[in-house]
Amino acid sequence: MPAYIIADVKVTDPVAYEEYKKLTPAAIAAHGGRFLARGGQAETLEGDWPANRTVILEFPDYATAKRFYDSPEYREAREARKNAADFRMMLVDGA
Repeated sequence: MPAYIIADVKVTDPVAYEEYKKLTPAAIAAHGGRFLARGGQAETLEGDWPANRTVILEFPDYATAKRFYDSPEYREAREARKNAADFRMMLVDGA
C-alpha cells in the first residue's frame, strides 16, 4: 500500500532553501518516491490551514518512506534547510 509524506513549508530564506531543493529529488528517487505536488498554487477551502508551500511525496509503502526520511541523503538535505524554512511534515498510509 502506498504511503505519503505531506509537508507544509514556510520558506524563510529562499536562497538557502534552493540548496535543499537541489538535494531532495535524488534522495526521494533513491527510495522509490516521487513528487505528487511540489509548491504551486494553493488555496484554503476549509478550516484554519495556512496556504504555504505544500509538498506531497508518494512512496511504495510506509517503511520505505521512513527509510527515506532517516536516510543519510535526506539528513543532509534537512541540515541544508535548517535555517531556510519552517516545516510541518507527516507520514500517512494510503488507501
